[in-house]
Amino acid sequence: MVSKTANPSIETPQIDLSKLGVSLSNEAMQHIVDAVTTAITPTVANTLESQIEQKVRAELEADYDARVDAAVQAAVTAAIDAAVEAAVEAAVKERIQELYEQIALARRRMFGRSSESMSGQARLFDEADALAPQTTEADDQIELPPQTEKPASQPAQTHARGKRTALPAELPRVDIVHEIPEQDRLCACGTPMIEIGEEVSEQLDIVPMQVRVLRHIRKRYACPDKVQPPVLAPKPAQVLPKTNASPRVIATLLTVKYVDGLPLARFEKVMARWGIELPRQTQARWIIGTADGLQPLFNLLQDHLLASPFIHMDETRVQVLKEPGRDPSAQSYMWVRTAGPPGRKIVLYEYDTSREARVPERLLEGYRGYLMTDGYAGYNSVSKKDGIEHLACWAHARRGFVEAKAVQAKGKAGKADEMLALIRQLYKVEADHRQSTDDERLQARQMSSVPILTEIRAWLDKNLPVVLPSHKLGQALAYMDNHWSRLVRYVERGDLPIDNNPVENSIRPFVVGRKAWLFSDTQAGAHASAIIYSLVETAKGCGLEPYSWLLHVLNHLPLAKTADAYEKLLPWNVHAQDLATALND
Repeated sequence: MVSKTANPSIETPQIDLSKLGVSLSNEAMQHIVDAVTTAITPTVANTLESQIEQKVRAELEADYDARVDAAVQAAVTAAIDAAVEAAVEAAVKERIQELYEQIALARRRMFGRSSESMSGQARLFDEADALAPQTTEADDQIELPPQTEKPASQPAQTHARGKRTALPAELPRVDIVHEIPEQDRLCACGTPMIEIGEEVSEQLDIVPMQVRVLRHIRKRYACPDKVQPPVLAPKPAQVLPKTNASPRVIATLLTVKYVDGLPLARFEKVMARWGIELPRQTQARWIIGTADGLQPLFNLLQDHLLASPFIHMDETRVQVLKEPGRDPSAQSYMWVRTAGPPGRKIVLYEYDTSREARVPERLLEGYRGYLMTDGYAGYNSVSKKDGIEHLACWAHARRGFVEAKAVQAKGKAGKADEMLALIRQLYKVEADHRQSTDDERLQARQMSSVPILTEIRAWLDKNLPVVLPSHKLGQALAYMDNHWSRLVRYVERGDLPIDNNPVENSIRPFVVGRKAWLFSDTQAGAHASAIIYSLVETAKGCGLEPYSWLLHVLNHLPLAKTADAYEKLLPWNVHAQDLATALND
């Protein structure tokens, strides 16, 4: 700082007073200058110093800020550019990997060897997860055959490779005797040959469809004296009394459409070859009318299903052209429920325009037990209701890892293989105890399956943070993690299922038929199809031949007036001799 005393280094200002009209002696002038200099110089100096200091400081700060801003901006820009470049490169690599996986899976579905169906038919079962069932290698087949395929009383037929399977013993036999001409039965020695035995071979034969007309002749009697009106023999009770269709015709129609998947238009052409005009509109009316008559059996099956300890449920698309207020191309749905032990399997279809949560809530109203589904979120609300315990399907969880394995580099094992090996161990426990009692299976699950589940959970926790969620493996990990609490619940009991395959096996015939007939014309037709599919699939699940059971039911249904009478017509209450009688009538 500048001293407040006079600063000798500062020049004394020269003041010319003559210009002001003032005349002073030099000595007086010097005294004045000294006085002014002594009084003013410290203040001026301080002021100047302060102004200069502020100006220099401002200039230096501005220059420094400019330099710092430029450096920071350059560093930030460089960092942003590097980050953007890295992010773009990572995103491009990730997108390329996604596209590669999609192409690899598409090629595999189209050209690959199939042990889990890769067809569009199979994909319809997995709409909830947007996961298509995948092919597996031959050594990776862990899907268990459905336990309800045949009743326990009917052991599976096995035969050696290359050996012809014997024709069914229940088929009628027609003996055709082949004799040696009499002239060839004379021995060279001149002695007539005698019969010492025979050799029997069987040949499958089919008698083409026979079309005939049944003439119902109703006798009329009257009193000769005309005391009372004539009496006419009653007309046989019919499911469709106002048509000329016999029970056999109706049973055949239902079988070719709902079991064999033949569209009504094609059956119309089949009948036309025999000279019978049977328009598809007439067939449709017969089907709807028959379904109305079969409704009591459907209701009884639903009561039995809701009394089951666990239910499988799934849904698939169906198109109905004439739905009020909807476009013909709009998608509706067939909801499918299955339940019941072997020999008493129940399969129920239900048509609805919606896939919303209100549908399973309606179909499961009053139910208390376990519900097995895929990962579709529409089941979440019903699973929150009191009395319903929700299970998740291990087959669906596994399919994501099958997809991840399919897009791995050939010949290299990856993380997907590790998980598939663990899941295979779970299914081995189930396969080893398929014939065990529920208590034995529960014990096996607790001793063997629970440790495997613990290992799977640890593997899942280890790999979740390090796998990109957009990749197939990441999607499989996320699916398993999201549904984990429901996936592990099957070990709570010995009778609970590990997956939802039974309902998928039951829904498949509908999808196969839909490929042929494509859509339903009206809502009434869709409801009728749901009822008839339910009955024929339940009959098949109970080990009955659908046509013979339908014929038996159609013969006896018009006579049923009580709940007990309808109960006797359910598949597990019908015996082989009953079906044989219906076929021979």
